Amino acid sequence: MGKAKKTRKFAEVKRMLSPKDMKPTKPQKKKDEEEVRHVDKTPAALFFRYNTQLGPPYQVIIDTNFINFSIRNKIDLVKGMMDCLYAECTPCITDCVMAELEKLGQKYRVALKIAKDPRIERLPCTHKGTYADDCICERVKQHRCYIVATCDRDLRRRIRKIAGVPIMFIQSHRYSIERLPEATIGGAPRV
Repeated sequence: MGKAKKTRKFAEVKRMLSPKDMKPTKPQKKKDEEEVRHVDKTPAALFFRYNTQLGPPYQVIIDTNFINFSIRNKIDLVKGMMDCLYAECTPCITDCVMAELEKLGQKYRVALKIAKDPRIERLPCTHKGTYADDCICERVKQHRCYIVATCDRDLRRRIRKIAGVPIMFIQSHRYSIERLPEATIGGAPRV
């Protein structure tokens, strides 16, 4: 069989819109019975942006990458925190952070061994899933008595939006703290 011949169609023009054509009507936005805005209540422990719940002994929630960076910089967790804050510190690890460390496998076995140290307090999680960043943010929103230790930029950005929660991170081979007025008086490096 041969090829079918294509015939050209003459006088075929695209349909043009004219002003007489009906315009499609735009859907009107209806207010859904006065949309309800949900605003987080400010805890009574905050005096302006100063958190009165924070005080020695400090409870510090540790993130996965904070442990890894501490190992790289050869900093002992508890000793480094005491040097930064000049006060007694209780490092805390959530179950989600432990699960994250276990998922990382053999490469991070030293970090897992440090996380299982008896000086570090375990915080049980009751939610589903093992995403540590969400877990830490929710715990800090509920109880603003923690300092969050992380080197993760995204988590730091999320925690900065929560008023009254200081952030500990590693800067020039030592721990530094952000948004804690008493720490800068003592001698922690200023940011």
